[in-house]
Amino acid sequence: MTAIQVRKTAEEPGATSLAVTVPPEQVHEAEARATSAYQRRARLPGFRKGKAPAALVKKQFADDIRQQTLEEVIRESWKAAVAQEALHPVADPHVHNLKWDPGAGGPMTFEFHVEVKPELALERIGKFHLTRPVPKVTDEQVLAQLNALREQKAPWVPVTGEGEKPALKDMVQGTIATREGDVVKEPQPYHIVLGEGGAIPEVEEKIMSMLPGETVDATVRFPPDFPEEAKRGQTRAIRLTLQEVKRQHLPELDDAFAREVGDFESLDALRQAVRDDLERDAQRDADAQVRRDLIEQIVQANHVVAPRPLVERAVYVYAQAYGIPEDRLAEFAQEFRPVAEAQVRRDLILDWVVERHGLRATAAELDARLQEIAARSGKPAAELRASLEKAKRLRDLERGLTEEKVFSFLLSQSTVESA
Repeated sequence: MTAIQVRKTAEEPGATSLAVTVPPEQVHEAEARATSAYQRRARLPGFRKGKAPAALVKKQFADDIRQQTLEEVIRESWKAAVAQEALHPVADPHVHNLKWDPGAGGPMTFEFHVEVKPELALERIGKFHLTRPVPKVTDEQVLAQLNALREQKAPWVPVTGEGEKPALKDMVQGTIATREGDVVKEPQPYHIVLGEGGAIPEVEEKIMSMLPGETVDATVRFPPDFPEEAKRGQTRAIRLTLQEVKRQHLPELDDAFAREVGDFESLDALRQAVRDDLERDAQRDADAQVRRDLIEQIVQANHVVAPRPLVERAVYVYAQAYGIPEDRLAEFAQEFRPVAEAQVRRDLILDWVVERHGLRATAAELDARLQEIAARSGKPAAELRASLEKAKRLRDLERGLTEEKVFSFLLSQSTVESA
């Protein structure tokens, strides 16, 4: 039987294009298998299950059989392409220019476009000089964190003072409607905390000039950085009603508050726990910065370039994760490109070190980390593994372990001074 033919048509760092021709006999066999599969489970009037003639089944389920045939042929062609070209794909291929006429009996042709891991040669990965500054946690930072905890515990109480207007951080509610001449459209309720961006600045300014129970007409302008580009700089005539104002009453910062927050005997114990948390955060931030500096020095020493196809793919993945609408994709891509380039360079370097030095996390190391996390969370390790697998986060945990091994190895090759 004639084999699937694969021919490379284009190549650049990070991407390859392949022309594929699948001989008629292989296409026919895949189509026959798909037809047989539908024939076995088809229920057609006048026939018992699985007994309908193949020709009738093929006519009745033509679109489904075509789709199943395409999926099988493309899957087998991709296996052949990866083996023949020794590809290292970073994602599934894109299929373009598919040509196949089931009734003509000819071959199936199409193109694979795929992002691939480019060849990388790192001549220097060590003997760098790095500093690791860890900023001292100040009393002001501890107090700010304690005040944040107070705000979390503070109840919202209606403001009842006569003639008292809303202020920043007050919670306000009322209605807002647009006006067109003398016509006021249906008012919509609002419920926001002033200063947190729940409304455009000019609306918040108007609200802070009002008294509860008051209604005012105003004209406001959308700011130049408003998310909806079409509204930037536009004005709107509105009618505002302020119905209620609430303000948080912060609890006293004392031993009773500490006991309410958690298992702390005194305010001093809570303050020390907050300081410990902030110091751990500072240590983690310092570690992250050292890692970023190390990667940047490796990039500069080896002139590592982020291939365009991989950068574009990274931008696309970020856009999907952030839910960027299609009309903002071009703007997002331009703004986010430097971040995507840095991420691609980092991934290329780490993958190279993993493969060259055999630093991938082992099954035993993954099990040990699962046991460690399970012990802290108080749940069985098997249950934790199952939940991570269901959430598709087990590979993230494995990748994190691998990165820990890689950075431990890389930092051991350089000098790191505390500052």
